[in-house]
Amino acid sequence: MVQGTDAAIGSAYDARAAEYVELAGAIEQMDARDAAVIAAWRDATPGPLLDAGCGPGHWTEFLGKDGREVRGIDLSAEFITAAKKRHPGIAFEVGTFRALPLYSGSVGGILAWYSLIHTPPADLPEIFMEFGRVLAPGGSILIGFFDGEPRESFAHAVAPAFFWSADALAEMLADAGFEVVSTETRGRETGEISARPHGSLVARTQPGTLVHTRPEEDRA
Repeated sequence: MVQGTDAAIGSAYDARAAEYVELAGAIEQMDARDAAVIAAWRDATPGPLLDAGCGPGHWTEFLGKDGREVRGIDLSAEFITAAKKRHPGIAFEVGTFRALPLYSGSVGGILAWYSLIHTPPADLPEIFMEFGRVLAPGGSILIGFFDGEPRESFAHAVAPAFFWSADALAEMLADAGFEVVSTETRGRETGEISARPHGSLVARTQPGTLVHTRPEEDRA
């Protein structure tokens, strides 16, 4: 399989899913600052939420606190199997960000927490357009990423990955009809799962932006 394809990324995580779940499959293993950022975004974002790249579902469950409608999608079948076992009652499915199984304008927010790091840079505009399609007017996305030289690749433990900066992502997001409204970066502390600098941003669909529709609106 070609590195960077959805199939290759999914297979790479399938092979190490059990290890990942053990090391980073629970909220208690996450940095409290990450939880604070995601909680603030969740609470400020109305409507159903999508965890795009849900892994074993720990952040999906976190998003669904207090009865929020939420669903998770991931390229890894092994992750989805684990998520369904660990978080019954939440909808999880295997799928690609390039063609989300959702109606246009049907979700209020999308969490993409370190789930775009393996995507080849040339493919991100397509994915941002698809995110824009399924978001309701005024909807938002929260993206977590490794902060560094934009588009520079590095040898991630699971599959080749890429650094990004908020400015570089903002340029592509603007082309897809988004406006970045907040960003944050920080170094890592001893004990965190990763040693690479962290970054995140929140972007919203701009007022008056047309929804990117697909002709086959039979997605459910």
